[in-house]
Amino acid sequence: MKKYFTVEEAHAILPIIREEVGQLQAIKRAFEKRYEELSLLKQKLATPVKERDDRLFEREFELEFMQIEAQTIVNSIAQKGAELKSVEAGLVDFPALKDGQEILLCWKMGEERITHYHGPEEGFIGRKPLDGEVK
Repeated sequence: MKKYFTVEEAHAILPIIREEVGQLQAIKRAFEKRYEELSLLKQKLATPVKERDDRLFEREFELEFMQIEAQTIVNSIAQKGAELKSVEAGLVDFPALKDGQEILLCWKMGEERITHYHGPEEGFIGRKPLDGEVK
């Protein structure tokens, strides 16, 4: 069954969501850096797979671990009922009801509180300010 948030419920878990999105952004940056290092190392070594340097395995292991760590955080956000829309932009939606219609309370990293919403098909560009009661 889908969870619908009130604004208050979404605000109550926002500190945790903020921390998790920040962790995902840090993992993404570290992953991109390590991936580039691995690519450069592979070019530099250019050895057959059976003779590969241990440094390659270490970096590949680090990348795999980062992927597992990131997926664990993504799953944690989803288990709370929130919807991660973009790691890079730090966008998270919280399903809610307004006047009996499904909406998404929309939060972006850097915003102190949830102040906007949009319809399920509108996306971030269709954000509107919250007014009235959201249940």
